[in-house]
Amino acid sequence: MSVTYQVQTFAAARELLGSPVSITLPRGAKARDLRQQLLVDFPALATLKDFAIARNEAYALPGEILEAGDELVIIPPVSGG
Repeated sequence: MSVTYQVQTFAAARELLGSPVSITLPRGAKARDLRQQLLVDFPALATLKDFAIARNEAYALPGEILEAGDELVIIPPVSGG
């Protein structure tokens, strides 16, 4: 069984992909699986090398299991000084 997630994007990620984007993963998928699938479905995202994923308003650890209904966001790298 699979789950389709709506992933919000901001800043450079929104410019590359639009927002939101839909990703379908097997039930029990982890944040690392979402990251990998995003890179497969949207190769342009690789230009952001170190983007992070937030899950329910907190940075997601790679091993966190995603749940249906999670609020997911791509957070592009931030530079500045």
